[in-house]
Amino acid sequence: MVPLSNQTASSSIPPSASTSPRARWIHDVFLNFHGEDTRKNFTDHLYTALEKKGIIAFKDDEKLERGKYISQELLKAIRESMYAIPIISRNYASSRWCLTELAQIVECMRETSLTVLPVFYHVDPSEVRNQTGAFAEAFARHAEDPNIDTEKMQMWRVALKEVGNISGWHSHLRYESTIVQEIIKRILQGISRNFSTLSKGLVGIESRVEEMMNILGMGLDDIRFIGIHGMGGVGKTTLAEVIYDRISYQFEASSFIACIREETRNRGLVFLQKQLLSKIFMEREINIWDDRDGMNMIRNRLFNKKVLLVLDDVDREQHLTALAGSDDWFGPGSRIILTSRDSHLLKRHGVKDIYKVNELNNDEALQLFCLAAFKKPHPEENYVDLSKGFVKYAHGLPLALKVLGSSLFGRGTNAWKGAWGQLKANASKGILDILQVGFDGLEDLQKKLFLDIACFFTGEVLDSILMDILESFGYYPYLNVDILVEKCLITISSKRLRMHDLLQKMGQEIIYDESPEEPGRRSRLWHRKDVLHVLENNTGTEVIEGLVLNSPNQKDQERFSVKAFSKMTKLRILKIHNTSINVNSLSNLCEKLLNLHWHNDPLRSMPTHGLRVLEWFEYPSKSLSNSFEANNLIELRFPCSNLKQLWKGISSLGSLKRFDLSGSQNLLETSDLTGVPNLEILDLEGCTSLSKVHKSIGALKRLRRLNLHACKCLKSFPNEISLESLEYFYLSDCSRFQKFPDIMGNMNSLRLLYLDGTAIEELPLSFKSLCGLSILSLHNCKKLSIFPSVICSLSSLKILDKNNCFNPKLMCASSLGAEIPEWFNIRSLGSLVTVQIHPNLDNNMSKWQGYVHLTIYEVDKLENSNPGIFKGSHHPDPQFVEFVYHFKTNEGPLKEPLVLRAPRDPSVGPFMFGVYVPANWFLEQSNNLDGWSYIGASIKTSSSNVKVKKCGARLLCQHSDSELYNNFIPYNLKLEIRHHLCCCLEMGSHVVEPIRF
Repeated sequence: MVPLSNQTASSSIPPSASTSPRARWIHDVFLNFHGEDTRKNFTDHLYTALEKKGIIAFKDDEKLERGKYISQELLKAIRESMYAIPIISRNYASSRWCLTELAQIVECMRETSLTVLPVFYHVDPSEVRNQTGAFAEAFARHAEDPNIDTEKMQMWRVALKEVGNISGWHSHLRYESTIVQEIIKRILQGISRNFSTLSKGLVGIESRVEEMMNILGMGLDDIRFIGIHGMGGVGKTTLAEVIYDRISYQFEASSFIACIREETRNRGLVFLQKQLLSKIFMEREINIWDDRDGMNMIRNRLFNKKVLLVLDDVDREQHLTALAGSDDWFGPGSRIILTSRDSHLLKRHGVKDIYKVNELNNDEALQLFCLAAFKKPHPEENYVDLSKGFVKYAHGLPLALKVLGSSLFGRGTNAWKGAWGQLKANASKGILDILQVGFDGLEDLQKKLFLDIACFFTGEVLDSILMDILESFGYYPYLNVDILVEKCLITISSKRLRMHDLLQKMGQEIIYDESPEEPGRRSRLWHRKDVLHVLENNTGTEVIEGLVLNSPNQKDQERFSVKAFSKMTKLRILKIHNTSINVNSLSNLCEKLLNLHWHNDPLRSMPTHGLRVLEWFEYPSKSLSNSFEANNLIELRFPCSNLKQLWKGISSLGSLKRFDLSGSQNLLETSDLTGVPNLEILDLEGCTSLSKVHKSIGALKRLRRLNLHACKCLKSFPNEISLESLEYFYLSDCSRFQKFPDIMGNMNSLRLLYLDGTAIEELPLSFKSLCGLSILSLHNCKKLSIFPSVICSLSSLKILDKNNCFNPKLMCASSLGAEIPEWFNIRSLGSLVTVQIHPNLDNNMSKWQGYVHLTIYEVDKLENSNPGIFKGSHHPDPQFVEFVYHFKTNEGPLKEPLVLRAPRDPSVGPFMFGVYVPANWFLEQSNNLDGWSYIGASIKTSSSNVKVKKCGARLLCQHSDSELYNNFIPYNLKLEIRHHLCCCLEMGSHVVEPIRF
């Protein structure tokens, strides 16, 4: 590793800015701590805060095998970290492991300039330096250990002394949250100074950054809007990115919204408003109904925060009004940076400070060109004059210099002279000719790929399905997409294909030149006027390979014949959009029409055998024709269609991978999908009339994403599913959906499951087989009668959302176990137990807040239900063991019993079933608890083969929530989920409602 600086033990100054790039480090931070002292408090809080800020932290969380010697993996992690944070606590020195790590940290601090930021957690730094107090006691014990030699102890002492001399954080009489925030700020500052790679290879950027910093006025508390103005390709976005990278750590919150002009056209302002808030507050779900609602939300949530906001490529006043209306939207010290080609737009919005980005001067332009053409800042010997000629032709435009230089990389002087001659011959076309030189250097397949991206796929997510589409065209995208990126003809940003406007226009001009007079003889059509000409006049030909119609929802209605497509025998791509619709709001999407009217089924006469992509918003027909054959179709999107059914019988779509019917509010049920075996994504979101899905959905072996969100009429679902590739499953807001299907076979790939707002009452026992599930949302599942104990078996579960779930009355859980813990001060054999209440002897008992009961039971193999113990028409579910609790006091039996369920476990047993009943529940059964001297409980079950062996009980007093947390909530729940349930209990929001009959 290349050293950052020669830092001494007494210094905590950040490494100098002349450092090796961030890629040389694997981890930003290595955490060194004593587990028993800080793992569940300060270290956990710090690690969580680091993760939220995107700082890569290494924490040995008991995942590495502990042995006699420190593992090579830990040593490697220390060496590959930029910062080390030793959290030195009272028992720190008692751990040989901690001391060995610290010695390695100090060694790396000397040799590789690892920056050490110590935290003295409830210990004085002088104790650490001098090894007094608890540290002296620990070393005394080490001295008696025959396995620890004197040399090793001396190394530990030196490390402690050296770290004790470093200025760090002392937690005495300070809030831990304040210390965590100071550490975060310090690390972000260091990362920004030392690891910024954005400016690497950017010529002339430093002088422009310095000028911008003068305008920004950092350190002042005023709120400033700053504009960055210039022509396309001059580097406005690049300058904004470098500024953002360097100063974002100085703000309470920051957000960079890129490509606003394009994203508004494709996704709408509401999407950008959600993106802005989501990035700042790290929230997955931001609910905004329209742009006016979004404006209010941005203003209300940011008015007191110091914010850095970059809005890139704004070209309309509504962009600014919706995302950064005025300075009173933001807190003191905020900076809002806007990039635009239109300086007048910025002035109209009240922006006083506008920085004009000028073209590069001759020296800067030559250096940038040479970096692209020769991978060094100056031209090679035989290329000096040629290089100067190209630089002069580019007129200092950075994008043109990079594209032109890249196209000439590795070529001989004859090729350079030929390229120069071509540029001079086409001089009148200006900059587009410069860009086309890079295009002309492509192979035929690469040219076709570039033109498809320019006309159809700019802004699209480059996922596996899009790669499959490009592969089906014979483009070999896994090779040629990289080549286009290398030649600076496209970029990939946030997993989306991007292309500069000038490059896109250049590609579209190439298509236009195929047939300037007749659009029907061009290979690709995207301009509305040209498409309407072809459809109205039926001038389509076999030349057309792709067609995109973006309708702006005009008042005049367009009418076309289905024969308009009949001659397009080579059609590969067909997209019919409504650009006035916010595609992120299905309700808006379905309220508007395309105003395109067709005679009969528009697909009836269309040659579909060559289609790979078919997108049609508001598809007009009620069903697909039985003659519809598209065996090569990979992506089929019919959002907000008029379809009531897809097809009758089985339709063969063997290549289809993405099927989008979202917002098709007339769709009643799905058809047989047996003929679509390769389907990977099925989107039925917002199909509000959909009441049934065909059982074939449950057997799609390659399905990765299934979206049934807001299918409010959905009741029926296959009783069994075996979706071995399914990763994302959305059933949220299916308000009539009552029963989750049984899991058959291996569904370990499922990672995310949303059941928000459904009517499910329980989860099947097979649910526990979802061992890969990490996110489960049961938000607003009000009909869940008990906390589903099967959740305890989900070994990978990290996030459980149960807000507004259950009807809060009680909490219960089950697990394996044969003995009543000693915490239950009343224990008995059999099904009867009595707890005495002696208010005169123990005043605390008169303030009891709940009753805790634990039952040990076994289940014989033979089942013999005994429904007579229940009232009403309830019949026991064979998947569950049901318990009836009859309570009795000195004033007589309570009004009604308590009935609860535990899932029937296939294990041998015995089993434990615990229930916490708050005092308020007893108060509902009796007007006054003060006269009670005891509570007796007897338990019966619904099946004679369920035998209650033992019982335990205890009254829970005030301020004893931690006892319940440690003794009642199942230990096999993930720590964060156990903690969440405990917090709910402490706040008075309990978890389970009893079943009453």
